[in-house]
Amino acid sequence: MAERRPPSGRGRRPGRRPSGPAGPGAKRAPVKRAPADPARAVAFDLLREVDENDAYANLVLPGLIRHRGLGPRDAGLATELAYGTLRARGTLDSVIARCVDRDLDEVQPEVLDLLRLGTYQALRTRVPQHAAVATTVDLAHATGLGRASGFVNAVLRRIVVRSWDEWLDELTEGLDPVSALAQRTAHPEWIVEAFAAALHDDLDGPLDETRRALLADDERPLTHLVAWPGKVTREDLLASTTDGRPGPYSPFAVRMAGGDPGVLPAVRDRHAGVQDEGSQVCALALAAAPLEGRDERWLDLCAGPGGKAALLAALAAERGAVLTANERREHRAELVRRVTDQWGVDVRVGDAREFPRPEGGFDRVLVDAPCTGLGALRRRPEARWRRRADDVADLAALQRELLAAALRLTRPGGVVAYVTCSPHPAETTEIVAGHQLLDARAVLPQPGDAAPDLWGPGPTVQMWPHRHGTDAMFLALIRRV
Repeated sequence: MAERRPPSGRGRRPGRRPSGPAGPGAKRAPVKRAPADPARAVAFDLLREVDENDAYANLVLPGLIRHRGLGPRDAGLATELAYGTLRARGTLDSVIARCVDRDLDEVQPEVLDLLRLGTYQALRTRVPQHAAVATTVDLAHATGLGRASGFVNAVLRRIVVRSWDEWLDELTEGLDPVSALAQRTAHPEWIVEAFAAALHDDLDGPLDETRRALLADDERPLTHLVAWPGKVTREDLLASTTDGRPGPYSPFAVRMAGGDPGVLPAVRDRHAGVQDEGSQVCALALAAAPLEGRDERWLDLCAGPGGKAALLAALAAERGAVLTANERREHRAELVRRVTDQWGVDVRVGDAREFPRPEGGFDRVLVDAPCTGLGALRRRPEARWRRRADDVADLAALQRELLAAALRLTRPGGVVAYVTCSPHPAETTEIVAGHQLLDARAVLPQPGDAAPDLWGPGPTVQMWPHRHGTDAMFLALIRRV
């Protein structure tokens, strides 16, 4: 058994830290692949897909599980290990860096993913530490990385002499509050700062609510369903689930703790869909906003993949209005067609900024702008480390152009809903500043047991996972003058 070192670092064994195999250019040894633990093999392969191919974990993992024939228990373990490792990547790397004598970018990428996976198992799960080390070494052999097995073993044995909390204490010693919170919650510092700004949390204070918001990114989200108006009632959709409950904000929302929504008859028959309740709230707000004049033409300017367009189409159909949907990329436009064809939506393909204005303009326009996606980090475990602070300026410029296009396409007296799945002020309140804002809170539901400040100070609304159980959707309603 490895000797446990005190948190201060005193009592370390003499000798150099493991340096590991050569960096990214190193070749794998021609070692015969040995049988691998199926759950850990899937988790490792997902890490490689994300690292090598910029894959989206939530899209790739189900296919890997099906292809390997994992049962429920192994599938659950693979998901926990892969998603947990992806979410904690930054802090895991800080721990690993303390236990090797070279920069991590000089360690072979496949080997670094093994170390991340082993470190997460050993420090963040119920897997016994000796088992986490042994199974990671076995995985090295099984994946053709046998030459690195000694290095992996040595590094992990250095890591497991401390607990996760002890490592966090060492990593955060002497850091400012933002840097320390970034390490403890495994988020880049720029995201911590953005959340704090959106929550009006003092950067020099305890950052209590920012901490709650960041920790919510590690929680497993419920599956939210939408019962499309005119196709199925929420009551019937609820009756088809085993653990569903009504959403508190949308009259069409059902929240499920588990299970495959694809097996539900209403989803299979395209009478209902999977959609975060926060997204439903944004579409409902646009539909409920007061207009001056006619209410016949609606537009979803950035419609892919089509969830909000479907709900808007169903609402428009009940009023005798028609919806037009635009999407820049053909493959995403095809997704919009599939989900909205039952309402006869006119789906167009093109740059939203160049969309031609029809005579008389549109009455209601949704611009669900491309953004950093910081509001859905709990659903996309790799996203917090994929995005960069530098991305925000380019996205904000695009968002301003899209909002300008939406206002150009809207007739005077009509309404634009500006929506993003991000709480970053540069993508939200700063984009809509200077426009004639309606109070979005006035058209949103107020559940009887809700706090008086459920939707914030207004006139815009920022939703949060830790407050509302939704993605961190931002909503602004703008009157076209």
